[in-house]
Amino acid sequence: MNDILPEQTPVWQYLESAVKEVLDAYGYSEIRMPIVEQTGLFKRSIGEVTDIVEKEMYTFDDRNGESLTLRPEGTASCVRAAEEHGLLFNQMQRFWYQGPMFRYERPQKGRYRQFHQIGVETFGMGGSDIDAEIILLSARLWKKLGLLDSVTLQLNSLGSNEARENYKSALVDYLEQRKESLDEDSVRRLDTNPLRILDSKNPEVQALLSDAPVLSDYLDDESKQHFSELTVMLDTAGIAYEINPRLVRGLDYYCKTVFEWVTDQLGAQGTVCAGGRYDGLVKQLGGRPTPAVGFAMGVERLILLLETLDLIPDEVKQPFDLYLAAEHKGIQSDVVALADQLRDQFKDLRVRIHCGGLKNISQKAQQTGAPIVLIVKQADNQQLCGTIWHQNEPAFGLSEVQIKDKISEIWQS
Repeated sequence: MNDILPEQTPVWQYLESAVKEVLDAYGYSEIRMPIVEQTGLFKRSIGEVTDIVEKEMYTFDDRNGESLTLRPEGTASCVRAAEEHGLLFNQMQRFWYQGPMFRYERPQKGRYRQFHQIGVETFGMGGSDIDAEIILLSARLWKKLGLLDSVTLQLNSLGSNEARENYKSALVDYLEQRKESLDEDSVRRLDTNPLRILDSKNPEVQALLSDAPVLSDYLDDESKQHFSELTVMLDTAGIAYEINPRLVRGLDYYCKTVFEWVTDQLGAQGTVCAGGRYDGLVKQLGGRPTPAVGFAMGVERLILLLETLDLIPDEVKQPFDLYLAAEHKGIQSDVVALADQLRDQFKDLRVRIHCGGLKNISQKAQQTGAPIVLIVKQADNQQLCGTIWHQNEPAFGLSEVQIKDKISEIWQS
């Protein structure tokens, strides 16, 4: 688990702000769930024989002996909250959330045991149009961040739960006959979660899978129609995609549409956003049958991608726009008042006042790297005047009125 330091938080805020703007444009509402949930919620939703439940969850007993878990993902918590507060039956909902998740796994670059996700969940809509909407929504975010050319959309359909079970049986039969060629991890998954073997990074296992049964051959007619409608909508919207017949999700509750946005800009191909349809989860958790589809994106991975591609605007890296200092003692109260006048006059102008010693103040102020530097002193007539630096070019001897006019000119440009 790691700290996010002051020089890093502006980048986080930039990403979070971009996400919120896009979600607001699509009419999604934010929901905030607790970090701790009853352990049974995740066992019932994710699946007791998944890696997350078996190996990765932070689970403990509270003082009453009740088993609690730090949430490893957000979908189950969102379903629980929506069902608990009567937001699902006979209703259509579009939610989003953000916050920390927790999984005990080997830390690596862009992935920590406390990590952060932004998630989108929709309920009460069973058609392919809502699948298309959340994919278009994510594509709009990539475009806004400058990432669209650096990520690739991969699609697949898992079919109905019955179709998936039929395929799972065929896959297990195929692999059981070749068990001696599987690695240790795949042998374990053969008895617990065989579809995850399709995700194996072992080249020998992938070679073995080349002749394995293909999920698309087992799809039910309704799922085929649903997937066909989705691809038509994406084609119409001009969204490029690849159909990946090996794409599965690591959680038991997915059905029909699954998708991932992947990138090769971080070394090995990495997933920056993933999701799909989970029509059976609400009923599985005790509610009435409710269609649902959503996705989650890893914040750390996205920030790493933005930094790698140098896509973070310069103004984001600079925590203030104007650095204001007094040239000599005795006018600090005037400087404080002037700073607040500037904040009132210029919307969103970020002003930082110099506090402390005034020795070599002009040099120190310019070393902050602020786009605008203002050094104020008191003129012979007791009025404030000063010098402004912008783009390393000083404007000398400005009166207080001229200072505000100059800042206005710079700020508007």
